[in-house]
Amino acid sequence: MHLVYLPAIKTKRQLSIKLKTLGIETVLQLADANLQLIKKTFGVVTERTVRELNGTPCISIDPLPAKQQIISSRSFGERVTTLQDMRQAVCQYAERAAEKLRQERQYCRQVSIFIRTSPYATEPFYGNNAHQTLMLATQDTRDIVAASMRALDHIWRDGYRYQKAGIILNDFCSRPGQIDMFDEQPPRANSEQLMSVIDRINKEGIGKVWFAGQGIDKGWKMKREMLSPAYTTRWGDLPKVQL
Repeated sequence: MHLVYLPAIKTKRQLSIKLKTLGIETVLQLADANLQLIKKTFGVVTERTVRELNGTPCISIDPLPAKQQIISSRSFGERVTTLQDMRQAVCQYAERAAEKLRQERQYCRQVSIFIRTSPYATEPFYGNNAHQTLMLATQDTRDIVAASMRALDHIWRDGYRYQKAGIILNDFCSRPGQIDMFDEQPPRANSEQLMSVIDRINKEGIGKVWFAGQGIDKGWKMKREMLSPAYTTRWGDLPKVQL
């Protein structure tokens, strides 16, 4: 262990002075100090510091709890008035939610969707939501997109100018569902391998590989005025300097 003077590790001034009266001026000297003397003189907090310096953990670190739900939602840049545009938007949100689900190493058994018009507009308001319960827990984007489309068909109403939509995944588990003899729909073959390949490709840049359900010309484009520049992953966001 290197000798480091205590002020360099920002000890409190009064504590530093008291330690010096015991001949302790470096981290190594503190680590070698008598535990009983340190506890009696400075209390249990400093005693724990000495124990930690000697490799004895005194503070437990709890792992982060697993997420209970995943939400992918945005407001539209332009109001959505057609089912085709809404399906494209919902497809994109479902893809993003499924990607987050795989990052959490979770599987979901329920897909929810909501759509709504602006509550501040002068036109009539409409908002609704629907849920789809999956027979088998999944993290496959194709399953989540398909469930989202079925839910959307239940709540879509013509004649409104929609301002926002979103996907919610919940009812998580840590492993895929087990099939039995009564299941009509077996799991997709090679699902995990395919999703893994798509995720690896998209790490090089979001949207490298995407499902055709998103469409090509996205007239509904989400609002992104406050999006932070991606200096390290997008050429167009590199700062420009005038010399």
